[in-house]
Amino acid sequence: MQKSECPGGVQLRNKVTGNCNQRTSSNTQINHRSAVQRSKSSSSTRSPESVRKLHPRPSDKLNPKTINPFGEQSRAPTAFAAIYSKGGIPCRLVHGSVKHRLQWECPPENLAFDPLLITLAEGLRETKHPYTFVSKEGFKELLLVKGASEKAMPLLPRLIPVLKAALVHSDDEVFERGLTALVQLSVIVGPSLNDHLKHLLTSGSLTIIKSKIPTYCSICC
Repeated sequence: MQKSECPGGVQLRNKVTGNCNQRTSSNTQINHRSAVQRSKSSSSTRSPESVRKLHPRPSDKLNPKTINPFGEQSRAPTAFAAIYSKGGIPCRLVHGSVKHRLQWECPPENLAFDPLLITLAEGLRETKHPYTFVSKEGFKELLLVKGASEKAMPLLPRLIPVLKAALVHSDDEVFERGLTALVQLSVIVGPSLNDHLKHLLTSGSLTIIKSKIPTYCSICC
């Protein structure tokens, strides 16, 4: 025969069970609040850069690729970027309402081409703004000064390898800047460039050039 449980025992067990249920419910609420706080903390500490990546602004499509001085990509890939960042290029970009221009610290005709012209040629391989504009425009303006031919011809043995590096670059815009610079240089130095073409137009570089501008190469070759 089973013994009947006394009323006092039933009440005690119910009270203990109720306390356990209350503690379980309280722990669940605390864990939920902690998770919410961690989520808010993670959102508040998220960098503006990551937020922009998740939610890009419409204006981002209008901005050119610009160097970020605080990002890892600010490490200079060429000598030009490093020298420009340290103020070693005697010109600066001036932003205009219609187009950009260069402001020289002194008249370009008073500047020595060695090593400035070579450094500007190295900058043709850059892919970030303002390096792309400064190197391209600086190279062109320097070749337009009086006496540019006499200053540029002694530098041809060092200029040709730099321009070749731009011509075989995988970036089409870099290739176009290198080709434009080569044409500008040929106008200034004339036949003096002929002796260096064998170093510029090797079989490897010709293959790359033909893949980019087949019409041009069919005429030249």
